[in-house]
Amino acid sequence: MVSARYLSGLSVPQTKTALDQAHFNSDAVTYGVDAYQLVYSTIDATGRPTTASGLLVLPRSRARTLWTVSFEHGTESYRLDAPSMMQPDGFVSSPAITYAAAGFAAVEPDYLGLGVGPGTHPWMDVPSETTASLDMLRAARAFVPSTGRRLAPQVMITGFSQGASAALGLARAIQSGADHRFRVAALAPISGAYDFQHRALPAAFDGRIPGKMAVAYTTYLLVAWNRLHHLYATPGELFQDPYAGRVEALFDGNTPGEDMLAALPDTVGQLLTARGVDLLQHPTGPFLAALRVADSVCTDWTPRVPMRLYEAIDDEQVLTTNTDSCHAALAARGLEVPIVNLGTPDYDGSRHLGSAVAGTAATVRWFSQLHEQG
Repeated sequence: MVSARYLSGLSVPQTKTALDQAHFNSDAVTYGVDAYQLVYSTIDATGRPTTASGLLVLPRSRARTLWTVSFEHGTESYRLDAPSMMQPDGFVSSPAITYAAAGFAAVEPDYLGLGVGPGTHPWMDVPSETTASLDMLRAARAFVPSTGRRLAPQVMITGFSQGASAALGLARAIQSGADHRFRVAALAPISGAYDFQHRALPAAFDGRIPGKMAVAYTTYLLVAWNRLHHLYATPGELFQDPYAGRVEALFDGNTPGEDMLAALPDTVGQLLTARGVDLLQHPTGPFLAALRVADSVCTDWTPRVPMRLYEAIDDEQVLTTNTDSCHAALAARGLEVPIVNLGTPDYDGSRHLGSAVAGTAATVRWFSQLHEQG
């Protein structure tokens, strides 16, 4: 751990009010909470030393030993929207507050290049999400004794959207022995794009994902992965003018999300050149190899822990066929994982964002049940 900064404390009534105002369910609130921003050493997507930040929220309980919930957040492109920056709307930080208020130590990594971490964010890069998340757990383990508590080995792992894949990557690493001080106690990804090549990318072209969101996701993917995998020499190879001159800056971590969306076109057809379309529809070379890594979170290992997959009906940003693909891949390895239907939740007009709220309420109930069973 590099540093720890106390962010805020909330009593039980204040915690309930904060979650209610963020439109998150407050039924599980039992304790007040204290929130910290941790900065810690980790490695970047190429294996070089760097730092990252994350949010740690602890319950104001009498328990001296705490089970941990690691929540992996969904897509953010603006560094100030990361969990440890504690934005007033509370959407990204409320899951960690929810789990802590139920009695868990809650950790929520910002990932690389978000929060106060340097550089740009390597979006949907599962290997760096995994190392940033595992090192956040290690930082929390080092810090928590200074509060008079300690972390038990048990870690409940969940995540939403981008974070669903990150959650699977973290669980895979811990189960494989990446750090024997931790043990996965449960796994509960929510609304994940587990099959980017065969489910998410086709939906960006056929209208099943709304145009503006399809544009934002495809642009983020190509720009972020170009920094890792050299997909183009100049943006003009894949992006049409005038967007070719904008895309790198829009995803440098310093552009607010609403400004990013306003600066992009309404359709993928307006965004991409013929070569850009061909690359996304017929992946080859380094891009195909990277997609296979991202899509391996359900296909190349068999979780040996209690697990559930969560989805919302008619999710407009991440099709539920992604969950079907993950479910089928796990079934092919002999694991029948329940799919939990979250119904039709809404957050600011989005079924997808609503699934984060409903999924947090559902997972905290399940995790609490498992904790009570020991």
